[in-house]
Amino acid sequence: MDRPRRGPHCGRHPRRLPAQAAARAHGQRGGRGPALNVKKPAGEVRIIGGQWKRTRLAVPDRPGLRPTPDRVRETLFNWLGQDLTGWHCVDAFAGTGALGLEAASRGAAQVLLVEQDPGLVAQLQSHQRRLKADAVRVQRGDGIAALRQCAPRSQHLVLLDPPFGAAQLFAPALQAAREAVAEGGFIYLEAPAAWSADDGGLVLHRHLKAGAVHAHLLQVQ
Repeated sequence: MDRPRRGPHCGRHPRRLPAQAAARAHGQRGGRGPALNVKKPAGEVRIIGGQWKRTRLAVPDRPGLRPTPDRVRETLFNWLGQDLTGWHCVDAFAGTGALGLEAASRGAAQVLLVEQDPGLVAQLQSHQRRLKADAVRVQRGDGIAALRQCAPRSQHLVLLDPPFGAAQLFAPALQAAREAVAEGGFIYLEAPAAWSADDGGLVLHRHLKAGAVHAHLLQVQ
């Protein structure tokens, strides 16, 4: 795969998952993980693995801000095989940045964090500087619009965690992500209800329910 370009778009066409990571993720389709206790003291989350393991990220008081709990992220990256070396990723509703920074910590070559709230954008930029995260780019704006600007099939992983109260975002976010992700790549979706397999080209790879959260790993066919 060509070295990713920096710029307003999401990157070049990778065509397929890096072989090592794809092999680790292969063969687990349709499984169901255990229910997890996802309660976490308010105020912070931490990066679970990779070069920034145990780094703490502040969770500011924002209406609707609901970062993915540590144990759910740990399960997600277990599903993905831990090593994301060379992957191109978009965290389309970045919030605290916990999902996208976890991907970068585990070797992703390019991670775009998209967030609308200016205060959260400033915090994400602060994290990027503090971690010296050269693979991470922070963009203020609409996550769905950012996905639509990506070159088709240019991403290995798109992370979708829209506000649960904004039900109108889920369908267009999934559609935009499906167009942006390469064949064999993945979309992670957090939602208040189980995803129904009614979107062509997506297969449920893994699923867990953690409290009120349904976490899905979907694979693009």
